[in-house]
Amino acid sequence: MTFRPLPARTPTALLRDAKPLKALFGEAQRLARLQALLESQLQPAARPHCHIASWREGCLLLIITDGHWATRLRYQQPRLLRQLRGLEEFANLSRILFKVQPPATQQRDPGHALQLSQTAASHLCETADTISDPTLRAALLRLASRVKKHNPE
Repeated sequence: MTFRPLPARTPTALLRDAKPLKALFGEAQRLARLQALLESQLQPAARPHCHIASWREGCLLLIITDGHWATRLRYQQPRLLRQLRGLEEFANLSRILFKVQPPATQQRDPGHALQLSQTAASHLCETADTISDPTLRAALLRLASRVKKHNPE
């Protein structure tokens, strides 16, 4: 008994025939269209910071990159609600929810650790001498000792 793989299919055929993929692709296209409509109502500076997460049952969930932009958009919420309701796709919009989700940050290269100067190490030691909390004092001294090992001057 030999294994015969199924013949390869084009992406267009897969999207046309496979129902889960077709539904997923359709939802992605719908959200892209709604995102374009949303951006047409936002200030140009706010556009890169605001993305549609979902649009269901009259509730629009927006992902905002930081708290600053979330606050600004919350102040503009009544105007934005009114303007979006004027568009056919958002006719039954009842509320807008904002969720702050910072963009994923890139991890630092482990070979490029932060380096502190000998002066910084001496300031850490001086500060540790004035601290009465033994745990905090020990932590400052540990940090200062690592600086001395990595960055001798």
